Amino acid sequence: KGRFMEQNQIKKNMEDNDQHIADNKNKYAEKARKLFCSGYNCSQSVFAAFADDLGMDAQTVLKLSSSFGGGMGRMREVCGAVSGMFMVAGLLHGYTSPTDQDDKAEHYKFIQELGEEFKKRNGANSIICRELLGLTAKTESYIPEKRTETYYKKRPCADLVADAAEIISKYMD
Repeated sequence: KGRFMEQNQIKKNMEDNDQHIADNKNKYAEKARKLFCSGYNCSQSVFAAFADDLGMDAQTVLKLSSSFGGGMGRMREVCGAVSGMFMVAGLLHGYTSPTDQDDKAEHYKFIQELGEEFKKRNGANSIICRELLGLTAKTESYIPEKRTETYYKKRPCADLVADAAEIISKYMD
């Protein structure tokens, strides 16, 4: 009976640890969602969710990622959430040598894997902003839309931001 109880306790501890890890990973998704819903763009929201744990100050992170919102300055190209995810990936596992082809190839492989995971999750099989939003026009006005209740209801962006943050959070050490 004692050994059985011990094994059950070990199993429970492992399950608790797994749940703690899952909760810890999801903290990035929830933080990214909250940042987006407070008015930051999609790229800022993902990148800033990791700022503290990456040892970066919020102002630098927010400025660096500010141009990528709305699919690159509202041009509706690569989703800003994906860009934010890729920036985090670069800080975590990027390469620095311009001549190390193996490191460069390994990093690009990692980026493509992240992109594929994002495509699978969003159902549109895309990382392109306008496709994710169901828009036909390639470019829109540079003026951002007002963040209203209607805005949040008609756009999947808060979920996409959370997905991107959750995907890259798996690689936080």
